Amino acid sequence: MIGNERDTALAEAIALREAGRAEEARARLVPLVEQHPGDAQIAYQAAWAHDVLGLEREAVPFYEWALIGDGLASEDRLGAFLGLGSTYRAFGAHDKAVAILRRGLAEFPDDAGLTTFLAMALYNAGDAKTAVESLLRVIATTSTDPQVTPYRKAIELYATDLDATHT
Repeated sequence: MIGNERDTALAEAIALREAGRAEEARARLVPLVEQHPGDAQIAYQAAWAHDVLGLEREAVPFYEWALIGDGLASEDRLGAFLGLGSTYRAFGAHDKAVAILRRGLAEFPDDAGLTTFLAMALYNAGDAKTAVESLLRVIATTSTDPQVTPYRKAIELYATDLDATHT
C-alpha cells in the first residue's frame, strides 16, 4: 500500500473509531499493521481500537510496536506510554508498568498523567512511600483548589521526603 493509500485507509479507520464503530476500525487496522509493520502510527491506532473494545491484552503488542516504530507524533507517543503502562498495571504486571511509565516520564518529565499512573503502579509494586510522594508533587503542581493552593510549598516540601519532620 503506497503512502496515499495508507493515509486514506488510516484516516478511515480513525473516523470509524471516533464514530463509535471500533470493531470496524479494528478490522481495518489489524491488516494495516501487517502491511506496515514498522509504522508506529498505525500500531498506536490499532492499540487504541483494541482498548476501546475492552481487548486490553490484545492491545499490548500494538502499544509495544508503536513505541519502537517510526513516525509517532509526540502526543500519541505519550498516549502509548500511558496506555501500555496502565494496561500492564491492570493485569498485575507491576514491574513492567513501572518500567514503561518511567520510560515515558524520561521523555515527558512534566506529565501529570504519567506521574499519576506511575504512582499507582509503584503502590502496587510495594513502594507506597514513593507513590504518595509522587502524588503530592502532582497535587502541588496542578491543583487550583483554593483549599490546597495556600499549602503548596508545604506539600512540595513533604513530597521530597514524606517521613521528614520539622521541629
